[in-house]
Amino acid sequence: MRILFVALLGLGLAGPAAAQMQTTAEVKPILQITKGNWIAVREYDGQDLLYFTHLEVFRCGLEQIRYVINEGKPSVWETPACAGDETFSEIAADRLPYAVFPAKSVKSVRIELTYDDGTVETESFERGAIMTP
Repeated sequence: MRILFVALLGLGLAGPAAAQMQTTAEVKPILQITKGNWIAVREYDGQDLLYFTHLEVFRCGLEQIRYVINEGKPSVWETPACAGDETFSEIAADRLPYAVFPAKSVKSVRIELTYDDGTVETESFERGAIMTP
């Protein structure tokens, strides 16, 4: 967490001004330096849970989150709308921040972020790189 704060501080995105961020210009640099945290896979109760928690927090700078499991068909991760003054959004209490898949079925995930300025960023992850205990 300290490294993230130092990185945000270096970008001018920590401190009082951070509370006012809400567009791609502010969110995009954060997501670029935290790519390894965009998603996570957890084995739980005989299932693979694909977590979108990090992206949910920074969703106010995003227009759309698309994902592809194992080179399959693209899906859209739907997120709640943001209020005009939000940047860092809380995870909605009435929905779960993960998708459920059969046990050990998620081998790779490709994430495509469309920022609110229309730019697109894509990153691919192998299961071992995004597994959580």
